[in-house]
Amino acid sequence: MKLVSFRHAGKDSFGIAVSEGVVDLAPYASAVGSTLRQALVRGSLSTIEAIARDAKSTVVWADLEFLPVVPDAQKILCVGINYLEHVEETGRDVPTQPTIFTRFADSQTAHDAAIVRPSVSVKLDFEGELAVVIGRTARHVNAVDAFDYVAGYSCYNDGSVRDWQRHASQFTPGKNFPRTGGFGPWLVTADELGDPSKLTLTTRLNGEVVQHATTDDLIFDIPALIEYSSTFTELRPGDVIITGTTGGVGAFREPPLWMKPGDVVEVEISKIGVLKNTIVDE
Repeated sequence: MKLVSFRHAGKDSFGIAVSEGVVDLAPYASAVGSTLRQALVRGSLSTIEAIARDAKSTVVWADLEFLPVVPDAQKILCVGINYLEHVEETGRDVPTQPTIFTRFADSQTAHDAAIVRPSVSVKLDFEGELAVVIGRTARHVNAVDAFDYVAGYSCYNDGSVRDWQRHASQFTPGKNFPRTGGFGPWLVTADELGDPSKLTLTTRLNGEVVQHATTDDLIFDIPALIEYSSTFTELRPGDVIITGTTGGVGAFREPPLWMKPGDVVEVEISKIGVLKNTIVDE
């Protein structure tokens, strides 16, 4: 299944993506929850799958506004320096442990919505990434069991305000300006996507390919990230792990390539889809 968080007629909801639109799950909220995170907390995916077989009523794509896949995620863990190609372009040593920083939920924006360049900087960079959404409470999980805790996957653009990111050794300020992290268009459930280790990730800026890699270039793969993260925190359903970006980011080009108002940035991941955002000024 593909599950979409969206707004329609002034109300926030979530539903099942079909060819003509989204099957709104609001009428089934008592059974599955009123948000995607609630559905994951309740373990409702099998119930939703049964609903999908019979439900007919849909909200057409043109009538809805996408929301970030998990608008109310309690934890968003981001992984830095996790593709070998990106390590090479930064001149860093290959890390021996994952580099983890956090995003806040209100720093996110949705598919087909704006990424906002803040008024205090022009150094807004793109970072196409694979997002992993947790489906079960996870604590001290061994890597061999990690996929049992994954609800599904999505595309992410971990937009970086580079000068603020580099104020100190901690990345948090440059990663949490409002509406700088694109998340969408939907969650592809783990059973539909299958093996995430051979996905192709492509980022395009105004139609030009600026990043291209496969996920087998990850230094710490998804099981390793879940094992590590679930050791220092308890992962809950709806939490998100953003697995890192590959080479080609704007900061390490000569001259640097920053996103500016009017630009269109797309992150495409095989078996998932395309996340598209337009850049606007704050």
